Amino acid sequence: MVHPLASEKIWFDKSRVEEAESNYYSRKYSGAASTSSASSALVADIQNIKDHIRSVLGGDSSKSAASEIDMQRLEKLENENKALKSLIERLEGRVAALELGGGAPAAKPAAAPAAADEDDDDSDVDLFASDDEEEESAEAAKIREERLAAYAAKKSKKPALIAKSMLILDVKPWDDETDLKAMEEEVRTIAMDGLVWGTSKLVPVGYGIKKLQITCVVEDDKVGTDDLEEKITAFEDYVQSMDVVAFNKL
Repeated sequence: MVHPLASEKIWFDKSRVEEAESNYYSRKYSGAASTSSASSALVADIQNIKDHIRSVLGGDSSKSAASEIDMQRLEKLENENKALKSLIERLEGRVAALELGGGAPAAKPAAAPAAADEDDDDSDVDLFASDDEEEESAEAAKIREERLAAYAAKKSKKPALIAKSMLILDVKPWDDETDLKAMEEEVRTIAMDGLVWGTSKLVPVGYGIKKLQITCVVEDDKVGTDDLEEKITAFEDYVQSMDVVAFNKL
């Protein structure tokens, strides 16, 4: 009896079956694998190209940014250099002004305008001026002289300040028997230009003796204390000595 499966192509050898199955799947997926690997290679190539382009563009950008930064730094350094140079020039000018005495440098720029003024004055001189202009100049000079003379006369009439002083004098008698009233009368007989006698009083000294204290106003330029002392002590019958107690400027 023939087996029903005898007509079917069936492999009963396991090793051959496994080999055939392996070859089948290998042929089946070999095309897909090659396609996939090719696709992967293409994708990789595209990605590499993109990375290359990105790196190139990125490099230029960084170079450009670096160049811009360098230019900014260079410009900043140039500005700082200019500022330092200006500061140094100003400091040198101030040092020169101090060495010359402060005001000397400022006077130099004024020399040019002064010279210009002199040139203008020279240019204003008319060598062919008429006699009428000369007469007017002479008249102006005459008026100026008259005004100066009037001012000098007015100033000479102004009263000068007279320096005066007030003195307090102690006139001492010989003893208690000296007539103090007669002594005061003798002192007041002294008359000098610039001397005016004032009040008087008797001041006790001791042992019954009194002294005459008298005030006077003198002009400093005309009357001196030495002159007063000489004239007062000349009354030898009454006066022993004279002292200046107070000397006040008026």
